[in-house]
Amino acid sequence: MSDVQTLQINLHDDPIGTLTLLQGDKSIFAFNDAYLEDLNRPTLSLSFKDEFGELITQSRPTQTSLTPFFSNLLPEGHMRDYLAKRAGVKKMREFHLLWALGADLPGAMTVTTLNNARWDIDDETQDTELKDDKRRSVMRFSLAGVQIKFSAVAEAAGGLTIPVDGLGGSWIIKLPSRRFAGLPENEFSMMSIAKRMGMDVPTNRLIDPTEIEGLPEDVDGRKEPAFAIERFDRTMSNGRVHIEDFAQIFGVYPRDKYERATYRSIAKVLWIETGAAGVDEFIRRLVFNTLIGNADMHLKNWSLIYPDRRNPEIAPAYDFVSTIAYLEDDFAALKYARQKSMKALTLDELRLLAAKAGAPETLVTRAVTDTIDRFHETWRAENKHLPLTDKMRNTIKNHYQDTALFKGAD
Repeated sequence: MSDVQTLQINLHDDPIGTLTLLQGDKSIFAFNDAYLEDLNRPTLSLSFKDEFGELITQSRPTQTSLTPFFSNLLPEGHMRDYLAKRAGVKKMREFHLLWALGADLPGAMTVTTLNNARWDIDDETQDTELKDDKRRSVMRFSLAGVQIKFSAVAEAAGGLTIPVDGLGGSWIIKLPSRRFAGLPENEFSMMSIAKRMGMDVPTNRLIDPTEIEGLPEDVDGRKEPAFAIERFDRTMSNGRVHIEDFAQIFGVYPRDKYERATYRSIAKVLWIETGAAGVDEFIRRLVFNTLIGNADMHLKNWSLIYPDRRNPEIAPAYDFVSTIAYLEDDFAALKYARQKSMKALTLDELRLLAAKAGAPETLVTRAVTDTIDRFHETWRAENKHLPLTDKMRNTIKNHYQDTALFKGAD
């Protein structure tokens, strides 16, 4: 790879700072003067705001890993392994991985070099044309998470095409899981119910892999349906809308996404930053995911979006899956207020969550009761029309009927 020591950080295509690689594989981020002096500057992250709402301008170097805000832009698990291998990067060296994937990151941030240096594949071949082909084939986008997924462009005929260079695309394709059968069907079903209940859910559908052009030959998942969902961080004209997840907001590394925060602390940020509308939507999603038995709503599965570039709103819903259909786990990814048991969750626990977050208890009570009513009505009307196995249906039904929250609504 090229000997690059400084990366330019761009937000909405404007340079706002630099990320510099120091001796000993350390790195440090700094805002540039123009961004600091701009009183109408776009928001990069709430994690760069102090308790008084002022911009934090000083940061400390980090070793090997980048700071949590930048580290959370990168994929995890199998997705990281796959993209790091294609880019010829060691997966733990986040500075170089961010450079390799920085042309199409989540949100409106991109990463370039100051001297327009090209990313070079670690390849001993001397065939320049072959190197160029491999360079173009690197999937230069970073979709945070562990599941193998790709960004794709919608075609007029209804199919989806994965760009050959990995750049662009307003849809995300999630391929079937080797470990969990019917995962795309599960997510499609849960998202469909949530949308019918009135939650903010992006357009999504199941798609036959044969309708996906450009799917790399070295990935599995060509025989079963894939889950496709429209990206809410992209516009119809392929413009970028900035987003950040709550691991970034709280300064938590991806490995700690199940720790160091609670649903109460998410609600507190939402109350301060988005008011009643954000908290109402949050509570509805929290109750819904409790009822379907989703034990994986960790910090990275909640995000803020910046439609006007400065002020946040709660981002549309994503990653709604009934995990109890696969694993007998009653514990939520994070604490509600005092406890994590989904079956033991009560209205009183959610009222306490609201009180500690500074939000009105009446707002939460109304959102909880309305969501339970809508869920019960929608589930009874729609579940048999969704692509779920009978075992999944029965598991979800038995779970939600056994929750204290649902029983308390009787």
